[in-house]
Amino acid sequence: MFASVDGGQARATIDAAWDLGVRLYDTAPVYGYGRSETRTGLALGPRPRDEYVLCTKVGRLIEPDGPDTQSIWADPPSGVGPRLDYRYPAVIRSVEQSLERLGLDRVDVLHVHDPDQDYPTALAEAYRALADLRNAGVIRAVSLGVNHADVAARFIREAPAPGPDCVLLAGRYTMLDQSGLADLLPLCRQREIAVMAAGVFQSGLLAEPRTGAAYGYSRVPDALLSRVRALRDLCHRYDVPPLAAAIQFAFGHPAVATVVVGARKPHEVDESSALLAYPIPPELWRGMKDTGLLPEDVPTPSGDS
Repeated sequence: MFASVDGGQARATIDAAWDLGVRLYDTAPVYGYGRSETRTGLALGPRPRDEYVLCTKVGRLIEPDGPDTQSIWADPPSGVGPRLDYRYPAVIRSVEQSLERLGLDRVDVLHVHDPDQDYPTALAEAYRALADLRNAGVIRAVSLGVNHADVAARFIREAPAPGPDCVLLAGRYTMLDQSGLADLLPLCRQREIAVMAAGVFQSGLLAEPRTGAAYGYSRVPDALLSRVRALRDLCHRYDVPPLAAAIQFAFGHPAVATVVVGARKPHEVDESSALLAYPIPPELWRGMKDTGLLPEDVPTPSGDS
């Protein structure tokens, strides 16, 4: 995303994650228009298949001259692009194509990717296709990959039983955005649906406050920038790297099973591992609530709520 990565670097990054004990890997057909799946398969193919969990997504077919392109992918393969399609046959075809790119015989978790793009079809057909694959033992879990917590909550309530097993929620349960807490996370906890919290760095905004494009804005609003700087200042006061707090924050909620972060270089995997293990005093979370940077009722890793 945004910057080109060569195949050797991609392989070294996954190797670094494996060596650190990472055993869950998330990819998608649209990531690099098939390139992410191909590289993921090359790196994981030699590994014992039962020792890791592999997630990919459905909702976009990669095909010649696919029209639904995105500008965020650097140096995509020429002549191909994504096409949105949540219909049952397209989902089955998408899974077949993913397995071919991965060079593997199965995936463990399938996300319906961005179901808000065509919600009625995603609910009626894509979910049914994934549920049939789950019933047949082809996949282990049905999931959603979403950027909007309200969409996921609606989908969970409207999907036929037994419903999704997990949800990949991007950017909606973070130190800056707790919109997932209003409905989705309590619903997931009630129904024992595992939440994968992604986008915890908020498009890099927590790493480096700036006025350029981030967090879905062409220009970050001044009020949001002020909040980011206050969060960072408070972290520094307790000698905690802001990104350590960002990674660990989501684990305070009992519905969150894992935090998903990206990396394009091996040292970034090493850094994320160190941030996850960094000791954070309970006083930091208490300070965030006392200063209004976090709502009082947000659960934190210390157990404070």
